[in-house]
Amino acid sequence: MADPYVTLGVPRGADEAAIKKAYRKLAKELHPDKNKDNPKATERFSKVTQAYDLLTDKDKRARFDRGEIDGDGNPAAPFGFGGGVGPGGPQGGFRPNDFGGDSGGFGDIFEGLFGGAQRGGGGFAGGFGRRPAPKGANVAYRLAISFEDAAKLSPQRITLRDGKTIDLKLPAGVETGTQMRLSGKGEDGPGGKGDAIVTIEVQPHRFYSRAGDDIRLDLPVTLNEAVQGGPVRVPTPDGPVMLTVPKGSSSGKVLRLSGRGFHKKGGGPPVARGNLLVTLIIDLPADDAALAAFVEEWRDERNPRSGMGV
Repeated sequence: MADPYVTLGVPRGADEAAIKKAYRKLAKELHPDKNKDNPKATERFSKVTQAYDLLTDKDKRARFDRGEIDGDGNPAAPFGFGGGVGPGGPQGGFRPNDFGGDSGGFGDIFEGLFGGAQRGGGGFAGGFGRRPAPKGANVAYRLAISFEDAAKLSPQRITLRDGKTIDLKLPAGVETGTQMRLSGKGEDGPGGKGDAIVTIEVQPHRFYSRAGDDIRLDLPVTLNEAVQGGPVRVPTPDGPVMLTVPKGSSSGKVLRLSGRGFHKKGGGPPVARGNLLVTLIIDLPADDAALAAFVEEWRDERNPRSGMGV
């Protein structure tokens, strides 16, 4: 049971930013893709991810700091118990008989505290405080998914270390860094299998960008489409749709396609998804003689920069 602070190489009072920085550095060095012929690095990568998972969970970190759980997340034995021998033994624990035997010593105090349970049954000597057998180690995975799949929550197939494949259902609000826990898909241990921890990495897109639950898109339109208005074809993560451009639209005008963004975490009908925010960008042809001739005959006498004081 490793100390997660030691595993990540951070002090006990480290803030979340320091913990994340340490994790990223170690994960980059130990990632299985870079250490295919080094099983020890892969094993350490799993331990580093497990330590990061514990220390970034505020509840688990607080419980570990109080000594309620160990570095594997298992309950710690209270008062130093856990199958060790008495004072002077290797575990540094103690037994009821070391403090008065069965005739009213320290063991009787515990019997009073915990309901007077009888020894040998569900009481103190019969198993109180016995630490459960530890589970196997967790196994860390990183899963790269496309921008569109993240927005649509498309199921993802992942191949585990044992060669088996699993279809993952992405959670609403998924983003880079989102972690998914697959119970019982880790390594074997005396108390059962550990878990698989899957960290999601959403790939950047060549023309979409994310703004919270919304998606932003710069959409090129012709001068005719901007001046005359009308329907234009627009890409969305769910497939192309038609969008009406208002007459006389300028570059920078933002149009909204409702419900075409990311699924909101904890959201529900009728607004379960963000929007696609489309910014119109007028795209003029280069060296177009007809357009140049038209502009020679037409003048816009306005000063569109007057509001800027120029």
